[in-house]
Amino acid sequence: MLTGHGGNFHYWASVLGCPPDEIIDMSSNVNPLGPMDGLVAWLRNRMEVIGALPEADASEVIRRFGGRYDIDPARVLVGNGTTQFIYALPGILHCRKVLIFGPTYSDYADAFRLSGAALVYRLASQEAGFCHCLDDLDAEERECDTVVICNPNNPTGNLIPRDALESFCRRNDQRTIVVDESYLPFSDAETTSTLLGSDLPNVIVLHSMSKIFRIPGLRIGFAISANPQIIRRFRQAQQPWCVNALAHEAACFLLDPQCPTDAFIAETRRFFDSEKRTMMEILSQENGLRAFPSATSFLLIHLPDGLSASSVVEDTVRTHRILLRDCGNFYGLDSRFVRVSLKTSEANRLVARWLCKLARGCLGR
Repeated sequence: MLTGHGGNFHYWASVLGCPPDEIIDMSSNVNPLGPMDGLVAWLRNRMEVIGALPEADASEVIRRFGGRYDIDPARVLVGNGTTQFIYALPGILHCRKVLIFGPTYSDYADAFRLSGAALVYRLASQEAGFCHCLDDLDAEERECDTVVICNPNNPTGNLIPRDALESFCRRNDQRTIVVDESYLPFSDAETTSTLLGSDLPNVIVLHSMSKIFRIPGLRIGFAISANPQIIRRFRQAQQPWCVNALAHEAACFLLDPQCPTDAFIAETRRFFDSEKRTMMEILSQENGLRAFPSATSFLLIHLPDGLSASSVVEDTVRTHRILLRDCGNFYGLDSRFVRVSLKTSEANRLVARWLCKLARGCLGR
């Protein structure tokens, strides 16, 4: 298990001898505008639900999810976060060899490696702006029975258009294609890019509520497939009560047609569009830094020679009590990449100017 995810602010709070809430966590990709108004109050008023078991199969959550996205509920599974599905996939699909589009989230590799599956990477290059290539598979890639694609990708922020992704899935219909859309709700292109409603039987889509609604501690994730055999295998392997009572309440609240979910998401997208433009403008003033365009809530930044991600992370948290993400443990990236998950406008600008200052000092200007 990789322990070097984002969100290790508790560690730095202990190092600095300060309360955890004094550290601004820009290493973890959750929405700074969340949780939604009314959700915490709703859960507080529903605390009595912890005194009884929730629905064993969370069928009400599945029904509401299907209604919101106009998907047959028979295609939908809900579980204890998308991570539960990621680690269940190897056993469900009986994978032998897996192609992973990277650099990307490490839990995909961890999950398949635990099952003994061989891993093959198709790495997008820095020179190409980390845009993924969807051309035909090479000889080694054709041996893979499963393909994993994060869209938009973490940590690069790249988004593959739906037409290109669907074409790739159709050309590889003998392989199972897992598409993780956990960060797609942050993008204006969600409705035109999602494969949630796809009828392709070789596609499994993962969808998360954790990021966009800032409820990662509740662990609410979905898996969607038009293939009844895949859904049946998941259901046969899934334990009862995968969605705890409070998570059940939160999901039903957010999926209620009367909940102003769309307005909240639209506000979130406007906020991030504005903040990303400002961040890119500031960072572009320093030639030693390169920030890559992102369709989602974070920016991947390449540091100049002489600066390492580990030193920048430590200097930033010690000086400003702001935690960034060292991306040195993403396969396909080196020790000069950091990821900044945007938070308040004040924190975003502080970090952008601080990185410029560090780069200037490193380059002797």
